[in-house]
Order: sequence, then structure tokens, then C-alpha cells
Amino acid sequence: MNYFLKANKNLLTYSLIMLIVIPIFGFNFFISFVGNILILLFLIPLLLLVLMFIGFNSFKSKINKCSNCGSMSLGLSETCMNCGEDLENISKNNQLDRKPSESTIEVRAEEVK
Repeated sequence: MNYFLKANKNLLTYSLIMLIVIPIFGFNFFISFVGNILILLFLIPLLLLVLMFIGFNSFKSKINKCSNCGSMSLGLSETCMNCGEDLENISKNNQLDRKPSESTIEVRAEEVK
């Protein structure tokens, strides 16, 4: 009998806890507690994905592309590191700040013979 208690100490401990918790708080409390833990296990990774998406879009909006040489740089510098072109004009003419009518490309249709 002594060997059985040593081998199943965890099982005995958890069984005693359940026998104390369920009558005091009720079975409904136990089910809702386990359900809330499972909800947190699913929502925490979802929250981390949303935060990563927001951070990526914030970082992406600070990247400027030089109109002269095409190199990429962060919005911290005022001039291009490759060619020395002024990048302030690029950030002022950002595509997000433009009106849709300014960004539209007009195409003329021609008949092919």
C-alpha cells in the first residue's frame, strides 16, 4: 500500500484537489475555468499575429524608394545613400497621401490591323 501511494502521488493529489474544488465551487465553475484557459491558449497566438501584422505595416510605411537609382532606405535619412538624391520629395509624394485621381493611369484604346 505504501508503494502505491508513492507511485501515484500526483494522481492522489489531483484527485483530492478535485474532490475539494468541485463541491465548493461547483462543476459549472470547473468547466468554465477550463474553457477560459483553452480560449486564452487560442487567442494569445492570434493576438501576437495581429501585433506582428501591425508592426510589419508600420515598418513598411517608413521605407522609401529612391526615384533616381531605385535603392530602398528607411525614412530616417534625408538623402539616398547610393546616389545622393533628396528623399524628402519622395516622402511628400507618398502614394498613400495622393488622391486617387492623381494616381490613375489613363489608357487609350487603339485598333490593331
